[in-house]
Amino acid sequence: MAKSRSFSIYLLKETFNPENSLKENHGMELLQETKTNLPDDAIMYIADNVEKQPWWKCYWGIKKNLFQTQKGALLFLPVNKRWMVMTFGMTYHQLRDNAYEYDFGIRTTLNALNPEKVKSTDILKPENAKRQRIQVPVASNLNYFDFRQDETIIKRLTGAVKAEYSSLFKNVTGSNCFRFSSNKQPNEIIDLCSQLLDIYLREDFKDSFPDIQNVVPIKDPDDIDKLNGKLIEAFSSTTSNNDIMLSIPDIFDHDNSNKIKFSGAGQSSLEFEDVSFENYKQYIGSKNITIDNITKLRKHYIVILNEDDYEIKRYSVYNSVFFDCTIDDKTYHLCDGDWYLVNSEYIQKVNSYIDSYFADNIDFLADCNKKREDEYNSAMSNDNVICLDKTNIAPDNQTNVEPCDLITDYDDILQMAHIKISTRSANLSHLFNQGLNSVELLRGEEESCNKLKQLVDDKVNYLSMIDEKKFGVIYGIITSKDRSDKSKNLPIFSRISLMRTLKTLQIMGIPCKVYFIKDLVNRNQPCADNNN
Repeated sequence: MAKSRSFSIYLLKETFNPENSLKENHGMELLQETKTNLPDDAIMYIADNVEKQPWWKCYWGIKKNLFQTQKGALLFLPVNKRWMVMTFGMTYHQLRDNAYEYDFGIRTTLNALNPEKVKSTDILKPENAKRQRIQVPVASNLNYFDFRQDETIIKRLTGAVKAEYSSLFKNVTGSNCFRFSSNKQPNEIIDLCSQLLDIYLREDFKDSFPDIQNVVPIKDPDDIDKLNGKLIEAFSSTTSNNDIMLSIPDIFDHDNSNKIKFSGAGQSSLEFEDVSFENYKQYIGSKNITIDNITKLRKHYIVILNEDDYEIKRYSVYNSVFFDCTIDDKTYHLCDGDWYLVNSEYIQKVNSYIDSYFADNIDFLADCNKKREDEYNSAMSNDNVICLDKTNIAPDNQTNVEPCDLITDYDDILQMAHIKISTRSANLSHLFNQGLNSVELLRGEEESCNKLKQLVDDKVNYLSMIDEKKFGVIYGIITSKDRSDKSKNLPIFSRISLMRTLKTLQIMGIPCKVYFIKDLVNRNQPCADNNN
């Protein structure tokens, strides 16, 4: 039996071919050999990199000659009037970001996959740019992976295929590309790719994975142009106070000592410890650059350097933007360089549910005239309101858990107010989780209740409420946005996260309110901690 080999395949968009799909200065060599096993009309580019010494050789003072190099290739295959690209090594980085179909791998996988035989998922939660990989020892249904169809986007999926495709491959992985193992010979590859294209164009996944359709990728170029126009409007009109977020579009190892730089608008000495929109603004500001078209965002890059200042990876700024917008009453979300349409009926359901929790007034939360959250919390403290900002109720030897920012007897229960400046997704995700985690801990750990008693020991009535577990949660969001707009003030996936939190608190019997605290501070100047 022929040996099975691993393949990775990208599908080029209809307007791309071997001549226009490679990056400028790709440094690859067009293969000129004639007597090969390549299919007819196939085109191969070879990456034959120069040998280099590994960094640890000099670090440890090793004198022995040690060299390493990376070899790779891109094989362009003509398939049914389209072009597919097989990649070998790390050469896929040489393809232009906009040259291939980003849903090819995941959609082909969803169509081919047995829905009861999922083995691994990489998911993205746009609400806070959180990425997570989940693997199981025994292939299972997608629901086993804690996949929430309304707030999660699948970026990568691995599993066993349906019986009808078992003659082609057994297990497949889909992301931007399609990965599989096959014992097919070179003269059979074109036919295999033709079958892959047919699988990609099917819509079987709508039956196998129906819940996935609540978030749909946008592919129409005209729609994408309109959406990109909305993004440029946001860049043009925004200060540091905005709903634009930058995040590395990949699962990334933060344990290493990496540095962040930006490129594309000219060299800069600016270096950063993390990726943020504010840092990017500082970079383009130093170059007197105005973002007035998408091309600039595509040509500007987030560059990750290691401790030796060698480039590890780079990502287009456009592919790193997270952004929500609405056009013609339809809600869209941009992440990883792709636009998604979020099911409007579901968004209406979410809005209707959480709007009932927004309060018009909460007496002990005044308008904010402080620049920092801790300053506001301290200012709200009085005889009836205790500031617990930066305190801890976690059991000994566990990660600190702040009970709340402010606590008071309000509406005959012990109200625990959690305060956050901004309606930015990442901040709100932390806020909602903080409120839920605190109550769960107080409901389940007597040691946490005792610690809370010590923090409020001069308030006898508070002690009895703690014993009786009479808690309430208030989310106070400091913003200059109109309070009457309620849920519309929050990013899409933050609304979904809030609904999930509210439902959990409801099940626990914990009353909850959401309140927009009027922001009186001009926050137009960049500030890493407080973004509105």
